[in-house]
Parts: sequence; structure tokens; C-alpha cells
Amino acid sequence: MVHEIKMGIHCFVSGRVQGVWYRASAQKEAQLLGLTGWTRNLPDGRVEVLAFGEKAKVMQLYSWLQRGPKLAKVDAVSCDEIEWQEHVSFGVK
Repeated sequence: MVHEIKMGIHCFVSGRVQGVWYRASAQKEAQLLGLTGWTRNLPDGRVEVLAFGEKAKVMQLYSWLQRGPKLAKVDAVSCDEIEWQEHVSFGVK
């Protein structure tokens, strides 16, 4: 039996990422990938993302975060790998 490698990431996304459906699109993408966690807007204009799941799927989300939805203009994504946390779903805060 092969065990999936699970991981978590904590990311901050900057650029034109608020008011362009970034959070809702990130939620949809994460749900399609079977990930859990959450995303939220920050007062400084960035978006924060916490995502957990199978390593390959988390890396797919990381790649998506660098593009975002059509109306977004992502300038930078900084992520750190973090300890696993149990979440039921992927939500928007």
C-alpha cells in the first residue's frame, strides 16, 4: 500500500488580488484538488492561504496561486511549509 505524502502550506499573495474573485477562485481550485484549509483577505491588500492535503495536489494549488483568476494580477507568492492541521473543508474567511 502506498501512503500519500501529506503537507500544509501557509501563503501570502500580493498584487491585484482583492476584489477580483481571488479567494472564491482559490477555494474552488482547492476543493477540486481535494484540499482543506482556508483563504482570507488581509488589511494590507494581500490574500492569505492555508492549504493541506496530498503533496502533489498542494503543489498544484501553489502553482495556481501564482496565476490566480483572470482579473487578478499576482506580483508575488511567498509560502512556507507548515505542520499538518486537520480541517473539514476549504473555506473563505
